[in-house]
Amino acid sequence: MKRALIIAAHPDDEVLGCGGLISKYQPFGVEFKIVFIGEGSTCRFLEPHSKDGMLAIKQRTASVAKAMKTLRILDFELHNLPCGRLDQMPIISINKIIENAIKSFDPDTVFTHSPSDANNDHKIVFNSTIMATRPGAQNHVYRLFSYEVLSSSEWSFVNTFMPNYFEEISEDNLILKWDALAQYDSEVRNYPFPRSKEGVRALAMTRGMQAGFAYAEAFHLIREFKR
Repeated sequence: MKRALIIAAHPDDEVLGCGGLISKYQPFGVEFKIVFIGEGSTCRFLEPHSKDGMLAIKQRTASVAKAMKTLRILDFELHNLPCGRLDQMPIISINKIIENAIKSFDPDTVFTHSPSDANNDHKIVFNSTIMATRPGAQNHVYRLFSYEVLSSSEWSFVNTFMPNYFEEISEDNLILKWDALAQYDSEVRNYPFPRSKEGVRALAMTRGMQAGFAYAEAFHLIREFKR
């Protein structure tokens, strides 16, 4: 992995799914780009373009800047499509966002959402990523992974996230992951809510135990093409 593109339906998904991996590999020269499809806030409002909705987007955008600074990510895109309403968008519009990011960034590895998440926006972003990275397309994506998101992946009680790839992370990686997530102050709550400091650590410990590590992040390797 030299250039990794992370596709996130909403700001905070990137940290929940890949924060430890970013922290682990960035010091070794791996380049990361993050593409945020939706704005992540207006699903709480009946009218996404209301004054309160616009304020929520502004606050979430400020949180993105702080989280990216914490993770030392310089390359990211905010597209601010309406949160919770991606099913109202032409799927080709989302595909093109991802395709354009692949074309400009030229990643060898792409991380996206799981199709089994409880959040419908996550499922739509997964489907778009599958189309944008389809074999034969004009890109150089050799590895495609899905990641898990606390308060979504584990709440799909029928078809749940099934990892088949584990990345060991350190205590320092875990601390940086939480520090980045904490920048999204509207999205974290006290334990036992999953997106709490204890919840993030508990998941890292659980995935670590599954793989024989103290801490780990888990992924599902969808496909890999050998050079």
